[in-house]
Amino acid sequence: MPLDLDAIGTVADPEQRSWDPDDALLYSLGVGAGYPDPTEELEFTTENTSSAPQQVLPTFGVVMGMPGIGAFGSIGSFNPAMLVHADQGIEIHSPIQPSGTIRATTTVVDIADKRSGALVSTRTVAEDAESGEALFTTTAGMFIRGEGGFSGGGSESGSGAGSGQPNVPERDPDHEVTYDTLPHQALIYRLCGDRNPLHSDPQFAALGGFDRPILHGLCTYGFTGRALLHTLCDGDPRRFGSMYGRFSRPVMPGDRLTVQIWIDADGRGASFRTSTSDGSVVVDRGRFGTT
Repeated sequence: MPLDLDAIGTVADPEQRSWDPDDALLYSLGVGAGYPDPTEELEFTTENTSSAPQQVLPTFGVVMGMPGIGAFGSIGSFNPAMLVHADQGIEIHSPIQPSGTIRATTTVVDIADKRSGALVSTRTVAEDAESGEALFTTTAGMFIRGEGGFSGGGSESGSGAGSGQPNVPERDPDHEVTYDTLPHQALIYRLCGDRNPLHSDPQFAALGGFDRPILHGLCTYGFTGRALLHTLCDGDPRRFGSMYGRFSRPVMPGDRLTVQIWIDADGRGASFRTSTSDGSVVVDRGRFGTT
């Protein structure tokens, strides 16, 4: 069954979502905080360190701001083994607290034909459930392989929310940050809520054309966000404004990730990309903004 293009513009009913300090701590561990030195990043990995009151990694917002079931369920049926995360963005309006409750409202922004598949773009606005204050906005692109060709056209590249973002400058990066993922990184990260068996079940991963389970795109995104936070914001979530990146290749648990950063001339933003140790770019067209 083809995807339902009438779903474009659908605004799902708001969903109430809550988290507590343990959820935020688990997310931090899921994206590598505290490794290899567990005495670092204690403000993100503990809740009772006297010199480091608990804070929340800004990219935790992408977990709480995932597209709502109502909006994404409106696009029609498809094989979930053929779905991969294509791109992700977040804009932080107010620092995320260790616990909270939000109303998350998701809109289906577009369903684009990319020949080999369809790119479903969504936007989710998260507001404090009590005050109505805007806390963060997320954008997401989900690529469904095999669902393209419905418009008779389409392009294979340059797609997705933020596709007009520039590539990195043609000069050496200003900073490079390298993190190692763990062989069981996906098994930790899945506890943050994404239980897609593509990241844990070898047989299911094979159905999607992968030799073994792959790392969640949002886990790679979180590793990258940590590098940007510590390098460009001195580890202060209050200075983390926005982040966008496109997932260009899958990452395998255990891969080493290197984030290259090019600072803008005005010092308020940066371009970035993330690569594995063999030089494969896994997050490209990256853009970051401080507050």
